[in-house]
Amino acid sequence: MHMISSQIKELAAAREKLAELERTVETGLRQELSELHERYGFSDVKSFLKAVTSAAGSGGRRKAGRPKKAAATPKTRKRAVITAATRAWVKKLVQAGKSGSQIAKAVGISLPSVHNIKKALGLVKSRRSKVKVAAAKKKPAKKMPAKKRSVKKAPAKRVSAAPQASAPTAAPGE
Repeated sequence: MHMISSQIKELAAAREKLAELERTVETGLRQELSELHERYGFSDVKSFLKAVTSAAGSGGRRKAGRPKKAAATPKTRKRAVITAATRAWVKKLVQAGKSGSQIAKAVGISLPSVHNIKKALGLVKSRRSKVKVAAAKKKPAKKMPAKKRSVKKAPAKRVSAAPQASAPTAAPGE
């Protein structure tokens, strides 16, 4: 028990010493900061702060450690104008056998725009019609004889609600 109390006293003394050291550092820091403007040749603190903020740029409000971002140009794409000439060009490329993405790159429009133009010109069949045509072209499959399945008989149902004593009954007239 004596050992714990001595350690507690030692801890309290160390805390007091730490607090005294913090106070000493704080007063020394204040003293240095108050004389900082004179060290760099400024007559007052206000002019020194103005020079520091202008040197830091953006009013000193930038987060520390992050580089300043360059002015970015907007990356918005302008809407493509689809004219009759564009439609004719797309039709010509479709008939030449080019893919949709190749057409989009050559004409300078998006792939969905190419699909919309092809659909409007009737150059694309809908999926449903393709499925119907494909089904009509297929020959009907030969019907295979069905496998014989063994038919399971259903178990007999119990009708009696209460158990009855089964006694041999004599037929009438015996």
